Amino acid sequence: MRAVLAVILFSLAQPLLASPNQREAVALAVKGARYLQEHGKAALIASINRKDPAFNQGTLYLAMRDLNGITIAHPTTALIGKDLLDVPDADGKLFRYEMLALARGKGSGWVDYKFLNPRTGKVEAKTTYVLRVEDVALEAGVYKQEASATR
Repeated sequence: MRAVLAVILFSLAQPLLASPNQREAVALAVKGARYLQEHGKAALIASINRKDPAFNQGTLYLAMRDLNGITIAHPTTALIGKDLLDVPDADGKLFRYEMLALARGKGSGWVDYKFLNPRTGKVEAKTTYVLRVEDVALEAGVYKQEASATR
């Protein structure tokens, strides 16, 4: 009986608990925003591009895009300077346009899409938090399967 009650209580509490990984994504974007404001955009770009552990924690990392869609900071340096707006996710969704719309509009929010998870080698559902700071969008995303596994 106690085990059943514990399962029921745990199940009822789940909707109240945000995924720790989603909280960490928001925290990483906010940390990046503070760093940008304290040290300048060039310093944050350099930190992201050199994979500074403060902004790169495996599959959770910070990226920066200008408001025209050009990637200006990313731990995968081959993406820097690229306009990837017209590159769709695995289902054909042009998710980067949605990210830019959030940044230009209300300034923050979540975008869902499917992307190759480098840890598993599989295409998985991902959600990315977008936060506008001055004239850039900071992005930090988590794979939903990993986020739900850490609840």
